[in-house]
Amino acid sequence: MKRNDPAVRRLVNAVLVPGFLGTSAPEWLVRELDAGLGGVCWFAHNLSEGGGTRALADEIHAAREGALIWCDEEGGAVSRLDAATGSPWPGHAALGQVDDVDATRAVARGIGETARRAGVDIALSPVVDVNSDAANPVIGVRSFGDTPGLVARHGAAFVDGLQSTGVAACAKHFPGHGATRVDSHLGLPTVDASRDVLWARELAPFLAAAEAGVRCVMTAHVSFPAVDVEPATMSPVWMRLLREEIGFDGVVGTDALDMRAISAGVGRGEGAVRSLVAGVDAVCIGNPAYPESYEDEDVFETVRSAIFDAIDEERLDVGRVEEAAGRLAELSAWRRDRHTEPVPDASCDGVEIARRAVQSDGDVTLDAAPLVLVHTQASIAAGDVRFPLARYLSNGSGEAAYAEVTSVAETQRELKRHADLPVVVVTDGRSGTSVVDTVRDEQATAVVVHTGPTGTSAELSAPIIHTWGGGAASARAAAELIRGGHR
Repeated sequence: MKRNDPAVRRLVNAVLVPGFLGTSAPEWLVRELDAGLGGVCWFAHNLSEGGGTRALADEIHAAREGALIWCDEEGGAVSRLDAATGSPWPGHAALGQVDDVDATRAVARGIGETARRAGVDIALSPVVDVNSDAANPVIGVRSFGDTPGLVARHGAAFVDGLQSTGVAACAKHFPGHGATRVDSHLGLPTVDASRDVLWARELAPFLAAAEAGVRCVMTAHVSFPAVDVEPATMSPVWMRLLREEIGFDGVVGTDALDMRAISAGVGRGEGAVRSLVAGVDAVCIGNPAYPESYEDEDVFETVRSAIFDAIDEERLDVGRVEEAAGRLAELSAWRRDRHTEPVPDASCDGVEIARRAVQSDGDVTLDAAPLVLVHTQASIAAGDVRFPLARYLSNGSGEAAYAEVTSVAETQRELKRHADLPVVVVTDGRSGTSVVDTVRDEQATAVVVHTGPTGTSAELSAPIIHTWGGGAASARAAAELIRGGHR
């Protein structure tokens, strides 16, 4: 059996990218790295103790020098390195609002510098999905905007800025997740659009990213029946189109296989097999701690065993695995060559760029530290993080109060507890207006801070601040407006 061939085992290991539990490399992971494991994907739970990311990176690279560390660093709401405090960089939608490609390039350089110093080799950004459906539950402000041209030019600038630091960029989610009504973490989305629409809308930003020299592309667990009913992650039709028509010759990695679009359908193991057969190079297994926990080593073994079975059954050719491992080796060599140069100084102020993005309507200033009520829908992509506005609204007159509310009853309870405080409501617009309406029935001048995209704010009236996303930079810029700062 091929699984007993050491060379084949090393090849299979080379294309696998698991997540793991803990803030140091577990014994099983060190063993597999020594046996040729392609790399790991970091999540916030791996980096939560004292910011010891460099030590963790050094431990992984010591176990296998060529291993690649993958990590979601988009800016805004999606950051693993700054999950505890919020990203110091504005997110994609804020950059799209500013619409200054030099600012986008500078922010990407800042993200790249931070990632490089932490030991990250591949930052899973930019998001080049066109957010063409305002009701999209998972992309939203992670996108630069709702038009292909805007997304394409900022995606290309982001790739250029990020890769100038020696950190590989990864354009996602091919061929596009912006027109979906289902979050692929929770189910399998389908986009019923014609080939012509898909080429003009979804694919244009990926073409721009490829032309900018992006080193990686991540697939989407999304079905596009006009091209192939199979989810793109497992579709040889989409992989051929990416290689032959778009001309991308770098590493293609899957989105996490533990997402229910795959795990609740064909399953993680079969998903890994079909993605490799289709032409994917790196199999990202996923996050064993969030939103549901599982045993990291057990799932790794399940996925790897399925690949060995497919090779033994001649459903997956060893030559296909060799091709995939070769692309990952080329990316590892690119990373090694770039890391002979010093880490560049980004010299970029993320808050200043966030200030350029925030917009206000009406009088949003408050004289006292307020009660901050957060009413948003949790994003699995962002993880368990919140908009850190209250941190910046405390002043000499007192500490800002903070509460997360999910209902009118909870809102009324918090209003009674803090009856002497002005109120700020943070909403992404996707959770409905009931909390905002309740607060404004009590306080007509309550300020709304809207963190979502344009299409989710139609029913929210002034006084209101639009931040176009989360993270610490955007929160601080909004707080400055509330405290009478920049205009």
